[in-house]
Amino acid sequence: MKKLECIIRPQRFEEVKAALEELGVVGMTVQDVRGCGKQKGVTATYRGMEYTMTLLPKVKIELVLHDDEVEEVIETLLEVARTGELGDGKVFIYPLEDAIRIRTGERGDAAV
Repeated sequence: MKKLECIIRPQRFEEVKAALEELGVVGMTVQDVRGCGKQKGVTATYRGMEYTMTLLPKVKIELVLHDDEVEEVIETLLEVARTGELGDGKVFIYPLEDAIRIRTGERGDAAV
């Protein structure tokens, strides 16, 4: 099993969610987050004053997948979330030792 954390642009979330549902991936945790990377924020003008936003709004999606699903999901995420500009986001992949479904006590792949 693997855990994927995907940080993407908020405006791409609905498209990413729909693409994941087409693959049969429906279990996910989603959070609104703020962050910066190479993009380092944006400069804007408000009421004649210039200011810099260094932490930009992003969406973090967490997925737990079977090993055989990971590459197809990553390819889909890259295809749908990519705009080609700085700030498109990142995908982090972690090995997952175990998962337990609280309701039934099932463990491992059965709990995913």
